[in-house]
Amino acid sequence: MAETAAALRTVARNVRAARIRAGLTLEELSRRAQVSKGALVGLEKAQGNPNLATLVRLADTLGISVSALMQGSPEGRVRVVSAEAVAPLWTGERGGEARLMLTTSGPAPVEVWRWRLEPDEEYPSHPHQAGVVETVSVTSGRMTLIVDGTEHTVEASQTATFDGDTPHTYRGAGTETCHLIMTVHLPPGPAPAS
Repeated sequence: MAETAAALRTVARNVRAARIRAGLTLEELSRRAQVSKGALVGLEKAQGNPNLATLVRLADTLGISVSALMQGSPEGRVRVVSAEAVAPLWTGERGGEARLMLTTSGPAPVEVWRWRLEPDEEYPSHPHQAGVVETVSVTSGRMTLIVDGTEHTVEASQTATFDGDTPHTYRGAGTETCHLIMTVHLPPGPAPAS
């Protein structure tokens, strides 16, 4: 419980700092990210329990990575992260999960995610900001990747990539659990004003 409270305080501090850096009021961030002002006020006070969709919308609007909202100060030149040390940001109805392992530094950061999808379990994602590119590499099992309404089967040892600024869904396929590594390549610089 103390870990969760500390993580929420870190998210609160990072959201507020990013909002101020972007020169946005709570009202403007609320409008652009399509997150209620009450939820934002609570989040900046380290109250509530933001879900993955909310964190993604805030990160996209602020022009930063999801992990930039979640992580504290850098720990050094090399980071080694264990999946067990990272809490899932999404848990599916059948036991699947998504863990944001880390985000690279630099002007165009890359998020590295580990996903597990059970058969017929799916995660629909809203479109990201322009310039976001996602790559999925299936390490075991099979998934159906749906991009802008078109289904693509991605099997073990296959990799797919697509522009993330269109609706997309990940669905476990077949009879086995699907394990995949997803990278989200973020565009350099701040998000354009809407």
